[in-house]
Amino acid sequence: MALRNLAMGAAGFGIVFAVWYVIWLSGLVNRDLVPRPDEVLMRMIYDFREAGLLWDILSSVGRVLAGMSIGVTLAIPTGFVLAWYPKVGDLFQPVINAFRAIPPIALSPLVIVYLGIGEVARGSILVYAAFFTSLVVIYEGVSAIEEIYVRAARALGAKDREIFYKVAIPLVIPQVFVALRLALGVCWGTLVAAELLAAERGLGAVIQNAGNYFIIPDIYVGIACIGAIALAMDSGIRKLMRVAVSWQERVER
Repeated sequence: MALRNLAMGAAGFGIVFAVWYVIWLSGLVNRDLVPRPDEVLMRMIYDFREAGLLWDILSSVGRVLAGMSIGVTLAIPTGFVLAWYPKVGDLFQPVINAFRAIPPIALSPLVIVYLGIGEVARGSILVYAAFFTSLVVIYEGVSAIEEIYVRAARALGAKDREIFYKVAIPLVIPQVFVALRLALGVCWGTLVAAELLAAERGLGAVIQNAGNYFIIPDIYVGIACIGAIALAMDSGIRKLMRVAVSWQERVER
């Protein structure tokens, strides 16, 4: 099954690259503006050797992991409280929905004013994005717990604490992994905006600098690195999810 999925994924990328080459060969686009895949690969190798691309990758991965981890860690107890106590949820849900609709990049000017342009400022934007994305997933996961499980546990003499640890948490664990995957995607999507805040290193900085100096291949290199690393990290979360919730048949497919 794993080999089949790997082969299907490779075939999908093969189709994308084939279409890319066809478009380049057709002359429908300016060849100076759209480099071939092999040109992007050669530029990537050059950037690894000469431009310190590895350090850019490590900087971005560190920021994404920190922002995602902090955001999801804060969202889990918050989502539990809001869903477990409906009155609290009714009180704060409109506030959460309002803030969730605000794109992180819109907060950049305020972040600069209050936190400056350092790592704390960049990290806060990623934490914001991860928190509100994962909060909704956790909240809906806890809210979707069927009452029959709680009643059955009470009928067996379970106290509130036992219900929380032995019923609620196991049922919500799959949603926690979904929250992680969504937060990961949002953090990578927000990375370029976060690294606009005077970041010297990072894939977002690579893309921004390449755009400023019109170095088209480097833009593709930055985009390709983000896509490849995000895919690898998401695959890791999915594998961990299969182990943690192996009892769920749906996850095994």
